[in-house]
Amino acid sequence: MRVAQGGPGGGVRVGVDVGTVRVGVATSDPDGVLATPLVTLPRDPAAAPAAGDADIAEIAEIVRSRAATTVVIGLPRSLSGDEGPAAERARTYASLVAARVAPVEVRLIDERLTSVDAHRMLRDSGVAGRRQRDVVDQAAAVLILQVALDTERSTGAPAGERVRPGRRKPRTKDTKA
Repeated sequence: MRVAQGGPGGGVRVGVDVGTVRVGVATSDPDGVLATPLVTLPRDPAAAPAAGDADIAEIAEIVRSRAATTVVIGLPRSLSGDEGPAAERARTYASLVAARVAPVEVRLIDERLTSVDAHRMLRDSGVAGRRQRDVVDQAAAVLILQVALDTERSTGAPAGERVRPGRRKPRTKDTKA
């Protein structure tokens, strides 16, 4: 199966905000201009990450059904740029997704402050605190994906760092900010 490459005009992209309880998912239009919210998937916080997880299976189905060319997953770094346990969990999750959606490319995107921005955006639009929980993960996925789309458009190259199935850390030459 031939897969169109990401990049400006390179087809539908899927954005993912991974949490321990929920996973927010967003998609782009086929021209890769605008990210829109799609769904919030539940996660079982007690379950060990496995390739059979229902949320990963659902992401793979979204990628397949929309003929997505790229999946971008948020990488939660600290304000200093360091990576902690949450970033390691995101890397593991991204590797599992990459194995499930291959040959579709999976990339990690720096997501510093996206959840904070998503909460602020929802509050400013009048969404009440309790209702925010239902959509904040989708809003964060939209922000992650929109950053990737805007970066692609401005640089002409895919945003973030490429994830290879089964790899814990990317090689330096595979990284782009």
